[in-house]
Amino acid sequence: MSVSILEHFKDLEDPRIYTDNKRHRLLDIVVIAMLAVLSGADGWADIFAWADARKTWLATFLALPNGIPSRDCIRRVISRLDADQFHACFVAWMGAVCEVTGGEIIAIDGKTLRRSFDRRSGKAALHMVSAWAVKNHVLLGQEAVDQKSNEITAIPKLLEILDLTGAVVTIDAMGCQKEIARQIRDGGGDYVLALKGNQSQIHEGVKQSFEEHIEDDFARVACRHYETNERGHGRTEERHYYQMKVPMTLPGREEWRDLKTIGLVVNLTETNGKPSDEVRYFLSSLPLGVKRFAEAVRGHWQIENGLHWTLDVTFNEDQSRIGKDDGAENFGTLRRMALSLLKRYRGDKRSVRQRRLRAGWDQEYLLKILAENAAS
Repeated sequence: MSVSILEHFKDLEDPRIYTDNKRHRLLDIVVIAMLAVLSGADGWADIFAWADARKTWLATFLALPNGIPSRDCIRRVISRLDADQFHACFVAWMGAVCEVTGGEIIAIDGKTLRRSFDRRSGKAALHMVSAWAVKNHVLLGQEAVDQKSNEITAIPKLLEILDLTGAVVTIDAMGCQKEIARQIRDGGGDYVLALKGNQSQIHEGVKQSFEEHIEDDFARVACRHYETNERGHGRTEERHYYQMKVPMTLPGREEWRDLKTIGLVVNLTETNGKPSDEVRYFLSSLPLGVKRFAEAVRGHWQIENGLHWTLDVTFNEDQSRIGKDDGAENFGTLRRMALSLLKRYRGDKRSVRQRRLRAGWDQEYLLKILAENAAS
């Protein structure tokens, strides 16, 4: 275990009050949980079973003064950790090993942990908003949505902890808000915001702007067009990206900080002979440069495929019933921590699922993943 990794968790506050309850070191419990989830554990019993099978190896770098902690001990301690502090330790670690360089696309989107509700306490299912670095394949931060609120209040809190300098932030229609656009620009980043009916006035104005000019192929305005085509598995997909400068007559344009361009994306798909289409509109602070715009729009989909889909399929997140205290949020951090480490490992070309399986079987392979994610 790299000392540099442990260093980022050493100041984590112990939720246990009484000395008699501290038979096991906090850092030992956290490291066991982290390594177990990385190696295939999807619950408290799984973590204990993995640790019990690896106790001789774990003892080579952990103190373990009273052996392997029990399942209930692991559950109680991890569930009662301060979720914000635990998450901050992970963010500090990722920040030390993965610098967000200029031009990075940061996709922000939310996901509900569907079975994390707790009927006894009246606790609703946890909804998390995450920031995903598309190029570096790493989680940069996450924020739990308050039960009585929505993503609009969580996104600004998440943006506060991110270094946005030189980055392009993409958010779906829920986060298409004037204040959020201003916050991104204040932080040194650019934005590409999906636009829908929640911003009815400017949405209708953008729609009309494209409809007015698309008939004559944008002969009267400066507009850029980019097209991609993909085929595979009985599906063809044709994407058309259009980007043009903000019209001077666009209603409400001055209310959006540094708004420079508007975008249109048309998806034409055919699956097993059945055609479908989708039209989406965007507001952006990016200057004209349609390939950069297309890269940002396409990059946003990676938070669905690279993060949310993988969490459900490979980490069984939607089936997890962990819900007591901060257990769901902290176990969610453990999953995202593990996924970031697995995604960033360049030692082979296996899928995330296969890497996770091998990490559970081969401790030398597990150490290689950790070594690649250790700060120099």
